[in-house]
Amino acid sequence: MNVTTLLLLLLTGSILTFLSGDKHTLKTALFFSLASFGFSICLISHFLNGIEVGFIGNWIENPNVHLAFKADGLALAMVALTTSLSSIILFSSLNNSFNKAKNIYALILFMTFAMSGTFLSSDGLLYYVFWELSLIPIYFIALLWGNGDIQERKKAVIKFFIYTLAGSLFMLTAFIYLYQQAGSFLLEDLYKLKLTEKEQFWIFLAFFLAYAIKIPIVPFHSWQASVYQKAPTVGTMLLSGIMLKMGLYSIIRWQLPIAPLAAKTYMPVLLGLSIAGVIYGSIVALRQSDIKKLLAYSSLAHVGLIAAGCYTLTVDGLNGAVSQMIAHGFVIVGLFFAAEILFRRLETRAISEMGGIRALTPKFSSLFMILVLACVALPGTFNFIGEFTVLYSLSQISIVYALLGGTTIILGAYYMLKMYQNVMLGENSFKVFSDLNKNEMVTFIFILSFLLFFGLYPKPILDLVSPSIQELVVTINRFN
Repeated sequence: MNVTTLLLLLLTGSILTFLSGDKHTLKTALFFSLASFGFSICLISHFLNGIEVGFIGNWIENPNVHLAFKADGLALAMVALTTSLSSIILFSSLNNSFNKAKNIYALILFMTFAMSGTFLSSDGLLYYVFWELSLIPIYFIALLWGNGDIQERKKAVIKFFIYTLAGSLFMLTAFIYLYQQAGSFLLEDLYKLKLTEKEQFWIFLAFFLAYAIKIPIVPFHSWQASVYQKAPTVGTMLLSGIMLKMGLYSIIRWQLPIAPLAAKTYMPVLLGLSIAGVIYGSIVALRQSDIKKLLAYSSLAHVGLIAAGCYTLTVDGLNGAVSQMIAHGFVIVGLFFAAEILFRRLETRAISEMGGIRALTPKFSSLFMILVLACVALPGTFNFIGEFTVLYSLSQISIVYALLGGTTIILGAYYMLKMYQNVMLGENSFKVFSDLNKNEMVTFIFILSFLLFFGLYPKPILDLVSPSIQELVVTINRFN
């Protein structure tokens, strides 16, 4: 049993979902998604017991390309995040009605397959193939099932597609150059390369363009808010909860170990851009009247802090970044789900048209409030573990970086609590607003249980990820 079985399970699920009848489409997709999540937990258990669950085999002889999947603690943690969130996203859509539902659910599973392959791949060309494959389903999900005017939606989605594809071409060029130097795309062979400072600069820059657009990092963020707003909520959840983590993960796995000298040389610039995203995203979020756009800019602020943690090049920074990636994935999916519930009842996303909902929905208002507090890193939630560790790592570089990065907590608390006040409190302007049904309750409870349990007991995740992070830091520091 190895990770190839998981990938085949997801791919098979996507095909069978597409071929299934309309009555069984969502059940089929949900079955394979939950099965893949259970299988990913089994893989983690085997890995912790010392059983090899990775895979490597020959694929193409010329050029020398391998079917190689690296299954260490870091990769498996990201795969578990992907499969768990895809299950939540599918389950949360039980009350939705999509035109040609089997197509969108098949695309969701195919995207889960592609993202899992991206996290596991340890051959550069294979990694690039999975990276690009993940772009195709989200393009069609956002374009065909999105919100608003079709022309505006098409404009936003095409802009996103062109931006990300263009950035990926720079990364492909870097891989071609690295192959000429190493004679292989394998990660372990690329790590052994002793590139000059000039070579590392260009390789680092090529990777940075691909990752900065995907995450996104300021000033490469212009596609984000419009796509998040125009995409259906399941698409927004996939983008914010999982897909942007591909860029952050790739910084840790590919960019930093291959070109560490460039990362160290330009650390002030990289930290400056990342923290600029924290401040910019928070300030713009303060001015939003659409709840999905507010959450989009909130996400921009949080991933800016995660990127800053990555570029500290420290064990604490990378550990904190990974913890915050996982925590952010759950909390942002939960928040967009809350926005979807509001839209289902009110058919609007304008914050000004809401208010007084708390009096009608004690369950929803309580669970929504806990999610908001988790978003602002309240102690006791897993978000606090990640943000505190990242800020501590920034303080090791400079206390100024930590203070500027910490504005995400202050500004985030302000705009998130203000949003909650405007949406849930105040004078009741609705005669009817039904509270959560069973499916919605289960979705919220699963998300919040994860955030609260690992907020109080983060050891299992840290023990899984830390050995991989320590090995990567040794690789990053090999030129010292």
